[in-house]
Amino acid sequence: MKVKLLLACVIFGVCSVLAHAQQTKTISGIITDTGGVPLPGAEIKVTDKDIFDVTDFDGNFSLEGVEEGDTFRVTFLGFKQQTIQVTSNNEYNISLEEDAGQLDEVVVVGYGTQKKRDLTGAIVSVDSEEIEKTPTSNVMQSLQGKVSGVQIVSAGSPGNSPTVRIRGLGTYQDATNVLYVVDGTLYDNIDFLNTKDIKSINILKDASSSAIYGVRAANGVVIIETKSGKKNQKPQIEYDGYTGIQRAQNVLKMANAEQFTTMAYESGSAPDVQFVLNAMERYGRSRINPNVPAVNTDWYEEVLRDGIIQNHSIGITGGADKVTYSLGANYFGQEGILDMKNEYERFNLRSKIDVDVTDRFKAGVNTVFSNATKYDPENAAWFKSYFAVPIMPVLDPTNIDAQPIPYANAQNLGYRGTQNPFTDLTFNENRLKIRKILASVYFQYEVIPELLDFKTTYSHNYSALEERYVDLPYTLGNNVERRSSIRRVNNTFSNQYWDNILTYQNEFGDHDLTVMAGASYRDEASNGFSATGTDIAGIKLESSWYLDFADNESFNNNVSEIGRRYYGISYFGRIAYNFDDKYLLYGTFRADGSSKFTKDPWGYFPSVGAGWVISEEDFMEDNGVVDFLKLRASWGKLGNDNVAASDGSNTIEVITAALGEQPVSGITSTSVFSNNTWEIIEEKNFGLNIEALDNRLSIDADYYIRDTKDAILPVFIPIINRSVNQNSGVIRNEGLELAVNWNQSVNDDFSYRIGANFTTINNEALEIANESGYIDSGSAEFRQRTQEGGPLFAFYGYERTGVYQNQAQVDADPIAVNNGLVPGDLIFKDQNGDGVIDDADRVILGSFLPDFTFGGNIGFNYKNWDFSTSFYGQVGNEILNRKRGEIIFTNDTNMDADLAINRWHGEGTSNTYPSSAGLRKVWNQKLSDFWVEEGDFFRIQNIQFGYTIESPSLPQTRLYFTAERPFTFFDYNGFDPEVSNGVDRQTYPIPSVYTIGLNIKI
Repeated sequence: MKVKLLLACVIFGVCSVLAHAQQTKTISGIITDTGGVPLPGAEIKVTDKDIFDVTDFDGNFSLEGVEEGDTFRVTFLGFKQQTIQVTSNNEYNISLEEDAGQLDEVVVVGYGTQKKRDLTGAIVSVDSEEIEKTPTSNVMQSLQGKVSGVQIVSAGSPGNSPTVRIRGLGTYQDATNVLYVVDGTLYDNIDFLNTKDIKSINILKDASSSAIYGVRAANGVVIIETKSGKKNQKPQIEYDGYTGIQRAQNVLKMANAEQFTTMAYESGSAPDVQFVLNAMERYGRSRINPNVPAVNTDWYEEVLRDGIIQNHSIGITGGADKVTYSLGANYFGQEGILDMKNEYERFNLRSKIDVDVTDRFKAGVNTVFSNATKYDPENAAWFKSYFAVPIMPVLDPTNIDAQPIPYANAQNLGYRGTQNPFTDLTFNENRLKIRKILASVYFQYEVIPELLDFKTTYSHNYSALEERYVDLPYTLGNNVERRSSIRRVNNTFSNQYWDNILTYQNEFGDHDLTVMAGASYRDEASNGFSATGTDIAGIKLESSWYLDFADNESFNNNVSEIGRRYYGISYFGRIAYNFDDKYLLYGTFRADGSSKFTKDPWGYFPSVGAGWVISEEDFMEDNGVVDFLKLRASWGKLGNDNVAASDGSNTIEVITAALGEQPVSGITSTSVFSNNTWEIIEEKNFGLNIEALDNRLSIDADYYIRDTKDAILPVFIPIINRSVNQNSGVIRNEGLELAVNWNQSVNDDFSYRIGANFTTINNEALEIANESGYIDSGSAEFRQRTQEGGPLFAFYGYERTGVYQNQAQVDADPIAVNNGLVPGDLIFKDQNGDGVIDDADRVILGSFLPDFTFGGNIGFNYKNWDFSTSFYGQVGNEILNRKRGEIIFTNDTNMDADLAINRWHGEGTSNTYPSSAGLRKVWNQKLSDFWVEEGDFFRIQNIQFGYTIESPSLPQTRLYFTAERPFTFFDYNGFDPEVSNGVDRQTYPIPSVYTIGLNIKI
């Protein structure tokens, strides 16, 4: 009986296995787009089962162990998700439709990702196609004019990084750096990145989005994701390269020899007239006008040149079942437009490898090695080129005392300075070697499959900067002789970060919940050493440009070393909740500890965001116009520790001194200490996102109020008669951001796009906690003032109302009579009506921060042709034309042609500019709106034409032509109205760039 029962059980078990075997099967298929092109890397996942696959290079997939009635989901970035039920069929050919709205696109946020449709903060994404259009050494330059709320101020000198401001200027200190996060690693500068390596850039503009990064995020966060391989992808090799020229645009016209001579005679200065006569005697008279010297030098034309720019990149991406990889090399070279040893060269190697060690354990390594050499310009050459008189040549063979090159010396004509910029171009070399090793490694483990995972990441970026400044010896005659000297500076930076993140994510019913908790440790250290020596033996040989060849005694008091090391530890968490794809809730909290602050090392920074997807409500269903509509609001706090470390507290000492032969005791400050704590940024943001008309139209709008509380400002301390930085103010940035885009595919051959963005910026010091209510900066002659109710670093001076036209007008004005003024002098506004022009009549003349910026783009694709153009501009910023204003220090130099042409030289000739004689009077040299000019401009930012060759016998090849900054329209009297701090003294001009390029994919 027992045997029969056992046999029956065995038979039943076998039948059960066979029956179950009949219920499961293997299915396969191919995933393509609507045009039949295979989609490698698409993910296929069976619902509620641990069965999944990723398509190979040809779009093929296979799923084992599925049953009829199961459903599987197909997802691919940029395409609409599909859910398919398993039927009796074993083969499935699935076509994915492009998601025009990109709402399901995954956006990289702090320590994780979110769907674009679920965002509650102000986050903007820029894809690689837009970034690659700009020929530049720095990735951020490519964003100029493309993102609302982000101001990019270009840098003209090769290898220099642009100034980046996200939502204005929120601190008085130099701590304005944006935080860059590249593949999860934190950086202060991304000059090592090649634009071709970028997959996407996400900009976190508001405090709610940035708060997860705590103290490092006070000035905004830029998250960069580099390109990766895909699983089951055949190796793809891509070459991209371009070469072209850079050319100075809108070259400032200076007064020519005739204009200069006319103004010298009009000035009433006998020495100036004599200098012109000396030039005629030394160099001869003009054949056209014998009253003018024969020499007519355009100094800007002499010091400028065309510069070559080139970039070459090669990358390999691919993957297998368990591994993805991306490898690349890049060379970038750029000559400056200043005619000297002025160039930048960079070579990069990178690798990015991700490995599925097991089904639940992943690991990855990301490394970059960057080796760059930059030869900085001698910027004094720009200053001298502006002031050098046109009646002097570059070379003067009669200047026999000039060695080793007979450069002309203006002193030989009687002028005080040598003026010739070619001594700076020829006898200076400023070399900077930049070596960076950047590495990160991560390990990720799914604690509970598809629900809970843990990731630990360690990153280390090490930079070594080796600077060498060499001054070669020369003589110019007239007792002008320079000794040789060399200055060496070595700086090293070592920043280490260790992050540990635990993430729980689950979808159940109408609920989508993500909870993240983590801890981060940072260790930032630097060391700087510098030494200067003079009288270099064998200076003609570069092999002698070392300190060992300098005079040993010259090192006295010329050697220094300084170092720093800061630690920080942080704990943070995030909750993101989505109910029924309609109601969104987002919150973060971060506790930061910093070794910089002795008074209060810990800061606590919360944020919260909420969103309502109105388009998912029943009353919006099938409305035929709006495809997606979301309202969102957020609030958050950030801390800024990117300021000087605290040094303790103020200390005083009792001293006794003899006064009138009697001992008198008193106190004095022995040291100056600060005891600062965090600057706190508190921000409110209100936003709107719309996708309409079949996702062809998108509108994104944000209004924000961003306050920096406990702002660290310089406060005057009477007992020590100087200023000390203290938490003592409130700074507000407020504005509106709007971006509108239209994308449409007319047919299979033609598509086009149009976009525009607009940003308003209102920067204001709400509170300054000192007796005066203001802080002065700049020099005494060119004053800038930050006062309550005004912008930071505003220009501060007198307001003009006109120019005295005749003697009767002078005689009728007591102010003119009392100050000995004459026709041709400026009329200043008596602000308080007391009949005197004095300090009380100075007012705010404007800010270098614009009132608003705008940008836009137009592009189309027709068959194999593509075209795009973009524009950018700003309005409401002011520029202090200091190079023009420095006539206050020396008035025997040249001036720009605008002054020469538009000067007052008789009644009715000008009611704006003073006369030639007036320019030399202290009265007219006061800082006024004569020297502060409007910086408004409109620029055609980029134009690109491209053609793609598609042939079975050739790899995919694209040829393209790019013009970067070909046209800029403005009224400012300078090369370019882009001046980072608004003070134009010796600013490097920003060139136009014209390149031709080639892209090949194999």
